[in-house]
Amino acid sequence: MIWAGFLFGVLGSFHCVGMCGAIALALPGRVDAATPGLRYVGGRLLYNLGRVTTYSALGAGAGLVGQTLRLAGVQQSLSIGSGLLILLLVVVPERYTGRLAAALGFDRLLTRIKNALAYFFQQPSLRALYITGLLNGLLPCGLVYLALAGSLSVPGVGGSAAYMACFGLGTLPLMFGLSLTGRLVPLVWRVRMRQAVPYVASLMAVLFILRGLGLGIPYLSPQLSSSTTQIFVKQPLTIHYCQ
Repeated sequence: MIWAGFLFGVLGSFHCVGMCGAIALALPGRVDAATPGLRYVGGRLLYNLGRVTTYSALGAGAGLVGQTLRLAGVQQSLSIGSGLLILLLVVVPERYTGRLAAALGFDRLLTRIKNALAYFFQQPSLRALYITGLLNGLLPCGLVYLALAGSLSVPGVGGSAAYMACFGLGTLPLMFGLSLTGRLVPLVWRVRMRQAVPYVASLMAVLFILRGLGLGIPYLSPQLSSSTTQIFVKQPLTIHYCQ
């Protein structure tokens, strides 16, 4: 299911353009005698790779949670639960998830992230652009929450991290192009693709639920076979005596 992360990132990147496009367009630096074109392009690429790095780290955290639940023997239930969580995030308006984060005390952390983001945003160095991307990946985003919900059911911590890395790489082409051109996608198409994100997320949720049900459908809902443990009986050592 790791490929689903990349597909969701590609389709969801239009949502990223609408929500974080202003940051990508206002990144510091310009092409002049002091800033060659290659450095300009590299800085914007580092910014986007910073986002991918943060998404991967968040995926590893989600993978730890998923691994713990799998060890508890709820592998199929975890996949179904991930699908239901995605559907819940689709139904609940994004403003309510923000209120929930504030109620849990995340508003102070968010304030620190925004202050750090504003500090590094004013520095045109390559290091500052990469850190800006790292911090931007921590900003509240319903699309990232949807992707994290899906990464919970991906086997292994590395698998969950790879799922989120693929998600970030899926958003990279459009966001990177936007940071370079500023007029990559017409507004009407951005609005239409943002409206399509809930439908794509719902389709992914159904896929996760079907996968957890184990209906025996090849590739879509394979039957999970119970693992058998083989017990090897150690044969007694034969001792040969000299005659």
